[in-house]
Amino acid sequence: MNLNQVDARGRSCPEPVLLTKKAVENCTGGVQVIVDNTTARDNVTRFGKNAGYQVSVEKSGSDFILTLTR
Repeated sequence: MNLNQVDARGRSCPEPVLLTKKAVENCTGGVQVIVDNTTARDNVTRFGKNAGYQVSVEKSGSDFILTLTR
């Protein structure tokens, strides 16, 4: 599966969601998003689910890796 990657660490909302939205528009395989705070994790998760994606969240150190797939 070809996943587009978005590194949104250090960015405050709504920027991680906007970067994710742009990435899913340009990639049919899915998107992997890295964020470093719970607010961004929750907002990107909500966006993904509302857009019809399955969202999985993995904790990696102080970061969260979200994978959005159809």
